[in-house]
Amino acid sequence: MNPLFLATGDWVGLVVALIVILFTVLIFIVSRIHKCPSDKIMVIYGKVGENADGTSKSATCVHGGAKFIYPFIQAYQFLDLTPISISVDLKNALSRQNIRIDVPSRFTVGISTEPGIMQNAAERLLGLEMNEIQELAKDIIFGQLRLIIATMDIEEINTDRDKFLEAVSRNVETELKKIGLRLINVNVTDINDESGYIQALGKEAAAKAINDAKKSVAEKNRDGSIGEANAVRDQRIQVASANSTAITGENESLGLISQSNATRREIEAEALRRAMTAEKIATAKALEDAYLAEKTAELARANREKATLEADIIVKTEIEKLQRVLQAEAGAEEIRRKAKGEADGIYSKMEAQARGTLEILSKQAAGFKDLVEAAGSSPDAAIKMLIADKLEALVKIQVEAIKNLKFDKITVWDNGSSKDGSATANFASNLMKSIPPMNDLFKMAGMDLPKYLGEDTLAKPVEEVKVEKTVPVVEEKK
Repeated sequence: MNPLFLATGDWVGLVVALIVILFTVLIFIVSRIHKCPSDKIMVIYGKVGENADGTSKSATCVHGGAKFIYPFIQAYQFLDLTPISISVDLKNALSRQNIRIDVPSRFTVGISTEPGIMQNAAERLLGLEMNEIQELAKDIIFGQLRLIIATMDIEEINTDRDKFLEAVSRNVETELKKIGLRLINVNVTDINDESGYIQALGKEAAAKAINDAKKSVAEKNRDGSIGEANAVRDQRIQVASANSTAITGENESLGLISQSNATRREIEAEALRRAMTAEKIATAKALEDAYLAEKTAELARANREKATLEADIIVKTEIEKLQRVLQAEAGAEEIRRKAKGEADGIYSKMEAQARGTLEILSKQAAGFKDLVEAAGSSPDAAIKMLIADKLEALVKIQVEAIKNLKFDKITVWDNGSSKDGSATANFASNLMKSIPPMNDLFKMAGMDLPKYLGEDTLAKPVEEVKVEKTVPVVEEKK
């Protein structure tokens, strides 16, 4: 055989053996790592270290996680954390009043997870069955419960349950911690006594409660009636106030709506005015632009035509221009002559009218001069003659002034002293005489009646007439 081949085979075998050894060691190590479930406590005992004072530790407790257990020098066990329910049927427990009572109750305990208490559980409960742990805890609870009842009155135990349960929890848990347990819950079902003391207390409390309830019902009924009346009163007040507020709000809302509508209409009118103004401005602007465009076009066309005319028939245009100038001058001369003729005619007409007016006034002046000479060279007498000539027209005007005057009623008071007839007839006669005579007309004009027209005679006194009211019929009263 080849020596090299033998050497290579030995080396492969060595590697395989090494791998097998390493794998075996790894499996052994992994098998020595133990995990602790959450509902258990893993107690590692054996050589687990020393305490702070140099003494050897009895065990190491692990709750959760994993721990490597050294082979040959360490071992482990689990403590179950499942809660333990213990029924404690305590009877004939002596209270502080020397009255024996029965206190049936139920306690729930479990192994504690606190570091120091776990150590107590590892030292005192490791290896015990669940019923053994239950009996151990039951003995501790019985003793502590009797001790607590002996220090309390029945009234405190029966009425102040919180105080009783607090005392039980404090004392019992203190003793349970010594063996690694903790108190989870305490439930006292009932408390009885042989003498009937608790029952009597119950009846007293029941009677008091009934009386208090009746009193409370009566008070509540009274309060209910008062409250109902107050509620009705408040309801009526609040309803009236709400109605008033609602009406006020409606009126204010209507006012605001009216103001809003007026503002809206103002805004719409202003917008319409602006729109119409803008439309008119735009139309005017468009027309202006159109006119400017037409003007520009006309100017361009005129310039084009002017250029054409200047280029083609400039001589003919100059001749026609001179002809139009001459024709315009001739027309202007004709208009001037016509205007001068019209002005001369108006002047002649006004001059003729002035001469006619002057002639009339001259004739009137000459006639008045002759009238003055006929009146004895007295201008006053001549004027009176002119007025006398117009007396007929003046009298007619006065008569017309009172002709249509109507009297609804005339009352004449007659005292019976009339000598020459009825007072009514005299009144009517005097009424007709109230028309101003010719002499009075002259006096109204500030003149005296000429002697050749008559002389003024003394007027007779007029009887007193009292006019009460005008009537259609003249009545005589005596």
